[in-house]
Amino acid sequence: MKNLAETCGGDCSSCGKAETCTDGRKREYEQRKIVEKQKTLLKARMGQIKHKIAVVSGKGGVGKSTVTANLAVALAKHGYKVGVLDADIYGPCIPKMLGMRGERLNVGPPGAFPAAGPLGIRVVSIDFLLSEDDTPVIWRGPLVTGAIRQFLSEFVWGQLDFLLIDLPPGTGDAPLSVMQLIPEMDGAIIVTIPSEISQIVVKKAITFSRQLGIPVIGIVENMSGFVCPKCGFKVEVFGSGGGLAVAEELSVPFLGSIPLDPAVCDSSDWGVSFAMKDPDSAAAKAFASIVSKIEEFVGAKGAEVTPSEGLKQRIAMEDEPDVPRNSEKTVKP
Repeated sequence: MKNLAETCGGDCSSCGKAETCTDGRKREYEQRKIVEKQKTLLKARMGQIKHKIAVVSGKGGVGKSTVTANLAVALAKHGYKVGVLDADIYGPCIPKMLGMRGERLNVGPPGAFPAAGPLGIRVVSIDFLLSEDDTPVIWRGPLVTGAIRQFLSEFVWGQLDFLLIDLPPGTGDAPLSVMQLIPEMDGAIIVTIPSEISQIVVKKAITFSRQLGIPVIGIVENMSGFVCPKCGFKVEVFGSGGGLAVAEELSVPFLGSIPLDPAVCDSSDWGVSFAMKDPDSAAAKAFASIVSKIEEFVGAKGAEVTPSEGLKQRIAMEDEPDVPRNSEKTVKP
């Protein structure tokens, strides 16, 4: 006799137990069917996105979300169509940093739609689904993995040049799920700060990516020295050269250093990207340089993506892409 989980098609009428069946194998079979459907849909959704890049940190507090938000803006300013998945389920920050708090995720016939942010950046975050600012997400790993799978498969991301995935710190369930779920992931950007402690942990993040077969695009050293705005004296608050040292030791590219600038923090608190607010600053120029190196990485893979001149014009006019907004229906948690 074949195992029920191998034969059950979801129709219990043949065995007469439609209302009373409690066989665990049947429930497992039905769950597998749901997951397989999501995988098929996920592959189709992700197939419309040219480049998928994870932003990773070995530890918290290094400014990973700040780097993700400003890098998304820098890419959009270059004329690329950009999306951001805020995969940090327990501590979502991207909506706040992009001035999108209070947005809701709209639904239409083909599925749910990302919220439209500055410069047309498309954003999906659990923050959009929380009823109150202080509502915590108290979920175990499987629920987090399921939510991320839904964000990737059931949202209509549309055609994008880049999708940036802001991962939670560490190498646990959520980072592992994203790395394994997304087909043809281009690579990972590792964010660190100059301190020696951060160097130790960032090595783990690099090894984590390599063990999963995800190329390391390079290391970004955040909070790299503070320059006094009055006298110009530079203070290495967290040390210096940590990111470059790790890059050289582990033979990965060094993408650049972002200075410790209080204005970056202020911009994030106000929900305005620093790359937009002060494009001539050292920090904004550092992000622009990182974009150039990402373009070089993509070009080296033989899949160079070209910025859209039409999109640049729309950005200049502060237009947004055709993403449904203000619908009466919204995605519920």
